[in-house]
Order: sequence, then structure tokens, then C-alpha cells
Amino acid sequence: MNKNPNKTTRRFSTAVLAAGVAGMVLAGGVVTSVVPSFAEPVSVQPTGVNPGFADVVEKVSPAVVSVRVKEQIKPASDDSSDAESPFDNLPPNHPLRRFFEFGNPGMQGSPDGRQTPRRSPRQGMAQGSGFFISDDGYLVTNNHVVEGGSDYTVVLNDGTELKAELIGTDSRTDLALLKVEGGNRKFTYVDFADDSKVRVGEWVVAVGNPFGLGGSVTAGIVSARGRDIGAGPYDDFIQIDAAVNRGNSGGPAFNLEGQVIGVNTAIFSPSGGSVGIAFAIPASTAKTVIQSLRENGNVQRGWLGVQIAPVTQDIAEALGLNAEEGAIVTLPDTDTPAVKAGIQTGDVITAVNGQTVKGPRELARKVAEYRPGTTIDVKVWRNGEVRDIKVELGNLSSLDEASNTSGNRNVPVNPSSLRGYGLTLTPSDQGDGVVITEVDPDSEAANRGVSAGDTIVAVNGSSVKSQREVEDAIKKASTSGRKAALFQLRSGDQNRFVALPISGS
Repeated sequence: MNKNPNKTTRRFSTAVLAAGVAGMVLAGGVVTSVVPSFAEPVSVQPTGVNPGFADVVEKVSPAVVSVRVKEQIKPASDDSSDAESPFDNLPPNHPLRRFFEFGNPGMQGSPDGRQTPRRSPRQGMAQGSGFFISDDGYLVTNNHVVEGGSDYTVVLNDGTELKAELIGTDSRTDLALLKVEGGNRKFTYVDFADDSKVRVGEWVVAVGNPFGLGGSVTAGIVSARGRDIGAGPYDDFIQIDAAVNRGNSGGPAFNLEGQVIGVNTAIFSPSGGSVGIAFAIPASTAKTVIQSLRENGNVQRGWLGVQIAPVTQDIAEALGLNAEEGAIVTLPDTDTPAVKAGIQTGDVITAVNGQTVKGPRELARKVAEYRPGTTIDVKVWRNGEVRDIKVELGNLSSLDEASNTSGNRNVPVNPSSLRGYGLTLTPSDQGDGVVITEVDPDSEAANRGVSAGDTIVAVNGSSVKSQREVEDAIKKASTSGRKAALFQLRSGDQNRFVALPISGS
């Protein structure tokens, strides 16, 4: 989303799953509804076989607004006023100087006669969409619409402009809550739908303010649910095939009953314009986050403190699991709630408080039901057995973001070969693990992403410090009937798991 001149709907981009699973919660527990208002929200009863969208648009349009955000833009020269211009070496009487100095607006003279850019701050204006959720002026938009703003103005569909106050934002779900004061005025507002009932193929109407043109309406269908676009650990987007454009960010996507099924937040846009694929934050997520912002001004999140990855078929076979479900764990450090509770690297989390975990994103959503300080029961699969571990969740907001630094790779000495896998190994200088110094490019290990410089930390949960220990762990897995051996690899500060077929050893 470009901030200036128009804040745009964010482009679809991929990203790694954030380190650590965080749960989104409220100070008072799980929220199931928005604080009720005395007035009634919009309600539309479709009539006829093909009613069209006119009735819906007529009812909901007064609740949809344009959000204008004023922001201070720091001049680029503020941090580089002493930097040389590429034209400083031109002779004083060179004819090009007049184009780059005296004829350039916004330039001022310095004591030595050089021209430097003026350092007065500039104001930018960003723009997005939003919608009222109460008759007393609370409205929802995207965090990336208001981010960096110093002044907020809401423009109603009748042209009325009202100043707004920023109540709170949540960057992890890209939601924000604003409040306008309308005196005795009661605002038309809309309600959130039960998005669990939304079906692929249903009509959806997107209302917003693309390109700053004023109110605009587009229609399409729900084409998918539970989309992961790499935006973060809570990715569970509703995909909408409709012309959602720049400036629709923060606007609502309605069903034919005039209820909000999602908040438009991103588009897939190889060209920068709409290609008819958009992504909306589900109403259930938005309702919970907005309620927390309304009550507390922020969103508290529990912290489990693990890095997780999906359980592939290879990993399931290597660990003796019957299904490709759960989330396999790596632990980035030794001071997390998970470590304190006894969860180990290589464990597969299969359930939380009795609810099955199918994958990493579902684990994130399940932990999201609890607040910091809550004790949850985590079921893990370890060494062919199921274990129940109680974990008291920490508080993610109290943590500082740790920077990822890559470790130095050792120069290999006295390498030896692990036949069948195409790996050449040497003991680690630190005495922890076995360093891979060479990988046969035609081997199965290379096909599965193993590379020179990786360190084999463990095989099937058993720590290894020599090639012999690696071979023994593989033989043990083979004897127990496993079809693959699970290698725990470390590269720098990051751990990952790769399953290699035992038949190749």
C-alpha cells in the first residue's frame, strides 16, 4: 500500500511465518460480540429470484465513509544535509548550474554559496475507506490506512467532513478503530455477519472510496476461504473475486443482507491495479480485535514461544504419525513459556485444550482464544508417544523483537561421506552437531533443500555429534519400521526439519 498520495490496498506478497505463535485476546477474555448500540444496524431482506444489489447499496452506503489521513513527511535531506551534490564539482560558471541550483524551486543558499534543499516538513494526504459499527461514531478501517497519521478526517456519503480520533490499531491483523463526534447525530451503522456461514460462490458487494472518486460499488463472489497470503500468523482471509481497487482498503464487503462478512485489506496485483482478486479479514476476526481496541485501546496477545512448521507426509512417516496434521516445533531460544513447560524441539503439537490442530495457522488461531497468563493444555507427539503438557502463556507485547543474525560457517576439515544421501560431513568446531560440507546436487538431500553449511543437530530426535551417531540414528529408525529419517538442521540461528527416505542410506 503506497502511503502517498493515496494509501492503497496492500499487494499480495509472501513472508515467513512469524517466529513465535501469538494468540489474540482481550483483557477480559474471549469476546463474542460488539458492544450493542441503542439504534438498529442495517438489515436488508432480499426479494425476488434475482434482486440485484440496489436495495443493499441503498441501505449500507450511509454507513460507509472515506478516511483521509494527514501525515508529516520528513524531507530526505534532513539526514544528509552535508552530503555532496553530484553537481558540486561543476565549474562556477558552468551553464548546467542554473538548471540544478537557481532554477530549482525549493532550494536555498548556504553560507558557502552552495544550494541545498529546504528542510521544511511536507504534509502528505493518504486515503482509504471505513465503516461505522455503532450509531455513536465508532468506525473500522485498516491499520495501514491510518499508520503514521497525525490528523484524521472522515467524509460521509453526503459530503459532511468530521474530525476523528484514533482509538487504537493492531498491525498484526491490519485493523484500526476511529471515533468521530457528531453531537446529537446518530450515524447509520452496519453489523458483522457470522462468517462461518459464508459459502464459496455467494454474492458479495464491496463498497468504498477507490481513487478518491467518492462512493463506489463493485460486486463479485466469494471464491475461497482460509487463504494464507503470507501476511502473518493469523492469515485466514476470505478471497473475493471482485474489482477491489486502491482506496478500498478498510472498506466493508457485504452479503446480500447488508452485513459485513469481511474488511477489504489486500489485493493480488501484479500490475498495481485490480485484476479482480481481493482478500478480506473475516468478520469474526475483525469483531474480536475491534472490541479489544474499543475497550483497551490495544490488543493483548498470549505467547507460546515456538517456531512451527507444517507436518508433511515425509515428516509424518519419519515420526510415525498416522496423518499429516499438527505443527512441528523448533525453539529459537531457552526463555519461552513453551521451554519452561517442557516442550522440546521436534515435538509435534497435535491439540490445544482438546481441540485438534491441523497445521501452524490453526494452532495460531486456537492459541488466539486465550489471554496472557492463561494455562492451556498442549498435546504433543514425541518419540512415538502422546504427551500432555500444561503451558502458561506469556505476553507477546512485552517482548522486544530479536534480530536474526546469521552464524559463521565453519571451514570443513577431515570430511567424510554419508553414502546414499550424497552428504559429506565433518564434526562441528563447537562440538554441537555435524556440519554438512558438501551436498551431491543430484541427491535426494539436495532436492529437499539440504545445503552445504547446514548443521545436522539431531536425527529422529536423537542429538548427534559425529557421522557414526548419524548412521546409528538412521539404522534405529529403519529397525523400527520408519520409511524416513527426520533430520533437524540448523542454519545460523534458524532450525528446520527435513525428512530423508531411509531407502537411500
